[in-house]
Amino acid sequence: MRVGYGSFAVLEDVDLTVAGGEIVAVTGVNGAGKSTLLSCLAGLHRPAAGTVAVLGGPPRDDAAFWRAVALVADEPTWYPGLTLREHLELVRMTHEPVRGWCRPAGELIEVFGLAGRADAVPTDLSSGQRQRLSLAAALARPSRLLLLDEPEQSLDPGFRKELAGLLREYAGHGGTVVMATHDLDFAAAAGARMVLISEGRVVTPETAP
Repeated sequence: MRVGYGSFAVLEDVDLTVAGGEIVAVTGVNGAGKSTLLSCLAGLHRPAAGTVAVLGGPPRDDAAFWRAVALVADEPTWYPGLTLREHLELVRMTHEPVRGWCRPAGELIEVFGLAGRADAVPTDLSSGQRQRLSLAAALARPSRLLLLDEPEQSLDPGFRKELAGLLREYAGHGGTVVMATHDLDFAAAAGARMVLISEGRVVTPETAP
């Protein structure tokens, strides 16, 4: 797969296969192409050459695809006036007909350490609390694939270990995780397979510069 802007290649000859139930951590310096790779998997960016297959077919912007795929990247637009608890309950209600593993909203509020702020609106939360809410919303609904762009962002080290455990639990129920991260300890705690992108290419330890 190649992704670029004109003659400039962001990703070049990227070949990556992720098995069901696997956690893959895509690492690399800023600008290496990690977020671009996630955008391609989410169908938000089309490659200039090559193909992308997600859950057996090309990613597409329709209800069936987004029922199976949960993306946590840029902070979402929150609904005005809805509390943290109401946001999670809305996510849960919207996906209620869909079968699959997920955590109840009330349980996620406790697990993510948000009980004291459950009746606050997201705009009144700290950046770390809003990041926890975004991640909780992804786990409040069934999905087959989690795409996470630096999920550790704004999280304290202690909670990163908690999140790593939640991702292992998700994968243990058959879910697949692909995440971009700078925190190698967090990725290791999640039991992730490390994939390094350097100069737009996936490299192995033997070929890394």
